[in-house]
Amino acid sequence: MDEPLYLRRADEALRALARRFDRLDPDDAEAESTGDVLKIVFGNGVTCIVNTQRPTRQLWLAARSRAWHFSWDEASFEWRDDKEPTIELFAQVAAITKEQCGREL
Repeated sequence: MDEPLYLRRADEALRALARRFDRLDPDDAEAESTGDVLKIVFGNGVTCIVNTQRPTRQLWLAARSRAWHFSWDEASFEWRDDKEPTIELFAQVAAITKEQCGREL
């Protein structure tokens, strides 16, 4: 994937995630976007970060002392984890959200 396409796909993903958090009560979870970083703070104080990694053309997710590296999968049109391709970015963020605040994303 070339740089402009990567940047577009990454921006679309970060914006889509932010919009999903806009639907939640800020006391449960709140997302703040700054440039290439989406910071999610849950009501219990746990923080989750989604950010771009331009050199590798990936999106990285960090939460609960764990990190995932997602690459764009053209076949499924999704961001998939490099180590476990069954893990998809939006599903993983939704699972973390459910675990941290009990809400469906």
